[in-house]
Amino acid sequence: MSLQTADQSSEMAILARILQPEHRELGPEEARYVLTLEFDQRDLDRMNELAAKAREGSLSSKEGEDLESYRQIGYLLAQMKARARIALKKLSS
Repeated sequence: MSLQTADQSSEMAILARILQPEHRELGPEEARYVLTLEFDQRDLDRMNELAAKAREGSLSSKEGEDLESYRQIGYLLAQMKARARIALKKLSS
């Protein structure tokens, strides 16, 4: 997995390495669980608010950092779900 971050010691990069060890396959229960993970409505609302402000050009630097955090978590979640789908597909073959 290659999380797109310049700082490989950031909290996000460390979390990505913990959650997606590339040397181990997900079991069926783990894979199914990963596929249930979603942002909650409060976070979805916040992401939409920040995206709207970004389009308007009115994001503060803190809001820009928040939006980037959401983007990185979304990327990690998408990577985890892709890995889970592959694991389940291998099991069904």
